[in-house]
Amino acid sequence: MFEFTSTFLSYLIPFLFVLTIVVFFHELGHFLVARACGVKVETFSIGFGPEVFAFYDRYGTRWRLAAIPLGGYVKFFGDADGASAPSPDLLASMSSAERRLSFHGQPVYNRAAIVLAGPMANFILAIVIFSSIFMMFGRDILLPRVSAVVAGEAADQAGFKPGDVIVSIDGKPINNWVEMQRIVQASAEVPLTFVLRRDNKEISTIATPRQRDLETGFGKNRAGMLGVSASSLPEDWIKQDMGLKESLSGAFGETWFIISRTSSYVGGIFTGRETTEQISGPIRIAEVSGKVAKVGMMALLNLAAILSVSIGLINLVPIPMLDGGHLLFYIFEAIMGRPLSERTQELGFKVGIALVGGLMLFATFNDIIHFTKI
Repeated sequence: MFEFTSTFLSYLIPFLFVLTIVVFFHELGHFLVARACGVKVETFSIGFGPEVFAFYDRYGTRWRLAAIPLGGYVKFFGDADGASAPSPDLLASMSSAERRLSFHGQPVYNRAAIVLAGPMANFILAIVIFSSIFMMFGRDILLPRVSAVVAGEAADQAGFKPGDVIVSIDGKPINNWVEMQRIVQASAEVPLTFVLRRDNKEISTIATPRQRDLETGFGKNRAGMLGVSASSLPEDWIKQDMGLKESLSGAFGETWFIISRTSSYVGGIFTGRETTEQISGPIRIAEVSGKVAKVGMMALLNLAAILSVSIGLINLVPIPMLDGGHLLFYIFEAIMGRPLSERTQELGFKVGIALVGGLMLFATFNDIIHFTKI
């Protein structure tokens, strides 16, 4: 019993740590921009359900920690609930001064800025975490030198040899092994032009990475593979110290890579290039968090940065109930010069709840299938 409890907590605590950081900064983005726009914030909640701890700040906002720490919300003056659905009766009874303090009494550009601030805060959090890690620990870089070539695979057929150094791919300079991997994995069945350095000479060749199922912590990922191994020579590892400028540049690069790879993955699901196995719910994220926590705090923070970008992107999907759905409504409002009808918005929220609920059920089902295979 003790062993089970210990194992359970070893997964639960890192998961809640990561999730709380990501959710807190997402909601903090909404909160800060709302305050800057003069909106009264009634509640800032981490979690849902019964209240565990709460206090009021000097502006009258109730900060609360709830018993079910799987998300959070900011409730503005005039909202019917934590999803910022309007309360028509309350808004109708407000004076003009009170409406100016409400979220729904704001001009459409203020409401759009408040909604957009949540996902943007997630991206900023990721950049801060990545840049902090780079500044404190630098970066270990492995030179793009080929150690071995698998017979019959794409690299072998393109003429790669052990000892070759990859100089560029499709004209893009390659500085390390990870850069090469990312391009190749995103280019399954796409011909790529490689420039290789061999015996102090540069040669050009074309290789088409073959699509393979690559195991990750979140399931199988279809990726392009060349059939080469990285160098194992100690001298091919370089420790790169990074100042503020280099750290920020690297952090922006990491964040953009996650955004572009995630967007490509979602597009690949609809075109059949990707499987849905990587769509994960809280169970599998908790599993990964527990495993990463055993590596160290920096690894756990790195995971928090990755999940922060992912949650920011998910919230920008134009589904009513998510931030992207609100932004979609505001775009229609800006075009038409008036808000969508209450009936249309209510229907949109119902559809959004159904879609988000269905996605959560599917993700949880994926988690269960994952654990039955272990």
